[in-house]
Amino acid sequence: MGADPMSAAFSDLASSVAALISLTVVGLLAFVAWVDLATRTIPDWISAALLLLGVAIRINAGIGAVAASLAVGVVMFLLLALVHARGMLGGGDVKLMASLAVQFSPLDSLRLVAATSIIGGVLVLLHFALRGLPAPARSPAGSWRPRRLFTNERWRVRRGGSLPYGVAIAGGGVWTILSGWGA
Repeated sequence: MGADPMSAAFSDLASSVAALISLTVVGLLAFVAWVDLATRTIPDWISAALLLLGVAIRINAGIGAVAASLAVGVVMFLLLALVHARGMLGGGDVKLMASLAVQFSPLDSLRLVAATSIIGGVLVLLHFALRGLPAPARSPAGSWRPRRLFTNERWRVRRGGSLPYGVAIAGGGVWTILSGWGA
């Protein structure tokens, strides 16, 4: 007996939608990394969009999977809110990480945390390396945007500015999705 053609078509459609959602999430994460690096802020609409996209991608696995992912997101939010209260993490980072976790199963959320931690460690080492460089000259107005961003980042590092941890969270999310760890 052959497979039901309607079921096969629905399965193909669900896979295509999941791939499109994952691609959208990767694009949003690339954007949030750029914005956090440039402004040290993470817009709330990005976290809200990631939360909704996470529910949309997990719904394919069933309502129980959605509930489990939402529970992990809430627990992650509460734990990271404690870290934020001690001044060690920005509020935007807390919202970004918790909303991103909703996209993944509980096990994959742990992998997200691991990947984010590793990338965050590399980011810290990069900041330490930038501290040792001489003070940069100001980039002229109209210069290439990545050059200006790098110059501005060196100034922030030399002044003891905050670490753009949204870059690490975005990198951890992209790593988790592209490595096949994610939903």
